[in-house]
Amino acid sequence: MKNNLPLEIKEYGLNYKKQYRQILNQIKKHDDIVIFRHIMPDFDALGSQFGLYTWLKDNFPHKSIHVVGDNHVTFTPRIYPETETLNESYFKERKPLAIILDVSNANRIADPRFKKCPKKIKIDHHPDIENIAKISIVDTSAASTAEILVDFILNVSQKENYHLSKEAASYFYSAIVGDSGRFQYSSTSKHTFAIAMELLKSNINISDIYNAMYLKKIDDLKVTAYILNHFTVSKHGVAYYVLPLDVQKELNITTERGKENVNIFANIEGINAWCSITEDNKEPCFRISIRSKKVAINQIATKWGGGGHAQASGAKINSLDELDAFIQDLDDLFIEEDAH
Repeated sequence: MKNNLPLEIKEYGLNYKKQYRQILNQIKKHDDIVIFRHIMPDFDALGSQFGLYTWLKDNFPHKSIHVVGDNHVTFTPRIYPETETLNESYFKERKPLAIILDVSNANRIADPRFKKCPKKIKIDHHPDIENIAKISIVDTSAASTAEILVDFILNVSQKENYHLSKEAASYFYSAIVGDSGRFQYSSTSKHTFAIAMELLKSNINISDIYNAMYLKKIDDLKVTAYILNHFTVSKHGVAYYVLPLDVQKELNITTERGKENVNIFANIEGINAWCSITEDNKEPCFRISIRSKKVAINQIATKWGGGGHAQASGAKINSLDELDAFIQDLDDLFIEEDAH
């Protein structure tokens, strides 16, 4: 796959030359590899996972490669294949290499048996919270984990001529699109577009990818209608909607799907940040997805049991009794914004 890479990709690769060499050496060394990522996966988690899986199978066909973690309620199997269930004996007998993607802390890794893997690699774009692997690339400037993975693949392919198939490129593209908000978030950079351009060279069909990612059913309009009739906007432009369990049942949606409509408030004049607040009876708690136009909201997410990126984060509250305090914390961020 040797070609004349864009300057942005060459320079990025130089920053991680040592780590790229270490990662490739570990891949070559291990016959068994398991790819992990965070719970309740999104496009980047699944697209990165299956993109890497496909690339490894294409270029190292004799190795045993596995994908683990919870499936997504709608993306699986519509967009991504189902994950695997591995026996305990596999980890004990095979001692696989663990490649951990798109997650900053151990308790959010979907399958805790990554701890049973003697060698671990982590690749992520979230702020680093704890040391999970000795070999690690964490770049918070990247729009997605997939962006880093594709850069790794393109740079190591300059010497060893690895192949990036249409299938692998399609998975990676969906991951980048998902976590960059279709190239709208502030984390989108020249490097992001350079990576996307290289993926297009694999003859991916972006119309098919977008249609699969954002396909809606008629029943989904009922959810949108409910949100448009029940949202609230705070004094300084924080829009939010709440989906308690009884409403989820009425709308026939799962907790995982509660945040799907959060960006309905993007690009609305007078709205500075927006949130979905979805009850989860497993923990129990209310899970919150937060988005922002300009002002960083991740410090508020961290205060409320979560974290993430400057304009896209997650948090949680224990009950609706805490909702007013959470919204007030967000609202206070935009007092100065509204003053201008």
